[in-house]
Amino acid sequence: MELTLKRLIAAAAMALCLPLSALAGFPEGLEAAEKGDYLAALSHWQPLAAEGQAAAQFNLGLMYETGKGVPKDAAQAVAWYRKAADAGYARAQNNLAVMLARGDGVAKDDILAVSWYRKAAEQGEVDAQYNLGQRLLNGRGAAKDERQAAVWLGKAADAGDAPAQFAIGQLHATGRGVERDEGAAIKWYTMAAEQGERNAQYALGVAHANGRGVPRSDAQAVVWYRKAAESGHALAQNNLGFRYQSGRGVERNETLAAEWYRRAAMQGYANAQFNLGVLYGAGRGVPKDVVQEVLWYSKAAAQGLAEAQYNMAVMFASGQHVPKDLDQALTLYRKAADQGHANAQNNLGAMYEAGEGVAANRDEALKWYRLSAAQGNEWGVRNLAKMTGGPRPMDTMSASTGAAE
Repeated sequence: MELTLKRLIAAAAMALCLPLSALAGFPEGLEAAEKGDYLAALSHWQPLAAEGQAAAQFNLGLMYETGKGVPKDAAQAVAWYRKAADAGYARAQNNLAVMLARGDGVAKDDILAVSWYRKAAEQGEVDAQYNLGQRLLNGRGAAKDERQAAVWLGKAADAGDAPAQFAIGQLHATGRGVERDEGAAIKWYTMAAEQGERNAQYALGVAHANGRGVPRSDAQAVVWYRKAAESGHALAQNNLGFRYQSGRGVERNETLAAEWYRRAAMQGYANAQFNLGVLYGAGRGVPKDVVQEVLWYSKAAAQGLAEAQYNMAVMFASGQHVPKDLDQALTLYRKAADQGHANAQNNLGAMYEAGEGVAANRDEALKWYRLSAAQGNEWGVRNLAKMTGGPRPMDTMSASTGAAE
């Protein structure tokens, strides 16, 4: 998975290592910037940048990119980054590549971005090594080359870059560009996680939950899920909610389950939206509230979550909590059924058999019953037997009330 291209330096990090060739005025600019006086920093750096001092040119680019001491101006940022990059300044080369990759202040050009990333990476610029590795891994701006991607990500990881450590861990976990090695994956995840990399913390939670590369431990899964969840990782928040709901690795507490589901749901994570809907429907961990139940199921269904589409279809078919609407029920059953949801396949077959919301169609009914039965669905098996054998009442499934990690 390609991670977001990294922005290089926060405002306080304008305090660059001063090159020996620095001209008078550069340290004074650093001191002013560290105090937040960017106008004073600008007055020191602007003349140096005009005279060709690359570090000053880079800092002006950063000021224009972030709007510190000057009006925010991406085109001006690109112009100053380019001057410093042409002079061989690695950090400027990386930042120019980022701007080219985003099309920010300059026409988007993935090929040229990769060229600048490579120049900076070859000078040992860690951010550029990471970004070049991601580009090669995904074939953006250069031919896809997983082995070379692993080389560059490995260099950045060896230098202590946490996102690169997570990325090289993923490569070891999947065998992309390197030999598959779950132990190595855990090593890199742990190094990144200890630096606060939330994706690595989540990955360690998953590893402990499933016993991949480490002994299976629900308690350790909770430890790492919590760290990632507290940093805002939506999947970790959902999984921590599930752990509280099920009591696996932590004392069962459905109130806390609902809270963690809500945090993930508010970030738009469909599984958490569904799980929160389940709790509202059952009145577990939250007061029973069918309006909230329908709201969260609807949000998850709109994102294509089959389980939520199925539950909303059941509601529309029965008129439970929503006005009865067989057209909507048919549409949602079909969406879930097309994703392989066995209960939805059975219920869709039942609608075709009975001619509810659609013209009766024996062939369509049989098709959906067969698909449901092939997955071992009890109701699909029974309805298929009824249509092809003896008389049995037509059965439909009710809504799902189970949450999932």
